[in-house]
Amino acid sequence: MLVDSHCHLDFPDFAEELDDVVARARAAGVGTIQTICTRMTKFEEIRALAHRFDDMYCSVGVHPHNVEEEGVVPSAEIVGRTGDPKVIGIGETGLDYFYDHSPREQQKASFREHITACRETQLPLIVHTRDADDDTMDILEDEMGKGAFPGLIHCFSSTRELAQRSLAIGFSISISGIATFKSAQELRDIIVDVPAERILVETDAPFLAPVPKRGKRNEPGFVSHTAALVAELKAMPEEELARVTTDNFFNLFTKAARPST
Repeated sequence: MLVDSHCHLDFPDFAEELDDVVARARAAGVGTIQTICTRMTKFEEIRALAHRFDDMYCSVGVHPHNVEEEGVVPSAEIVGRTGDPKVIGIGETGLDYFYDHSPREQQKASFREHITACRETQLPLIVHTRDADDDTMDILEDEMGKGAFPGLIHCFSSTRELAQRSLAIGFSISISGIATFKSAQELRDIIVDVPAERILVETDAPFLAPVPKRGKRNEPGFVSHTAALVAELKAMPEEELARVTTDNFFNLFTKAARPST
């Protein structure tokens, strides 16, 4: 089986056919899905969505884009939402200097509150970083010095330095459909050197549909195309890559229950 470790099934793109989207994912061999929280004001909706489907989980957190609107949520409030068995991760959080939808100092403050929640709960931190690699890693390394916490860089599409610094603090790296794009040769070269036991796969649906689905709305079942590309890069049979990345997901997101079939 495969796991889509990161998607956004609460987005309106899926409202009219969510049952069909999940059914197609299962038919494509996707046995577990994590749908990601980007706003605390939508957390209850996302949590209910995770409870609606077997083998679907969710996270809790505020995307850096939304910090100005949502506010810097105290770590205690984030921790308070993690008691539900379907809540297995914290985020997505991090820094985005490409769009700067929220003031950078607010983004940094929010990021640190999420990290504090991770340190307390030991649920994995789901990190978004765009055009902010140095500040992202400086904060992660500084916070790691205060006490260890698990996490990953989601939708990795950056530099070899970011990969190396992330791996050095024990983080995993999640690969999206970007890796299949014609323009992403540098990213593919980096993936070759990332240890297989640190790789997860994701869609980030509804965004970033992989080749050969590029241009369409992305959905969890399409993670199989990204996994096939990663298997080729790692010179592994697709079945082995599926097993390894699935093991990696459950070893990181330890609160999630592996499907019985």
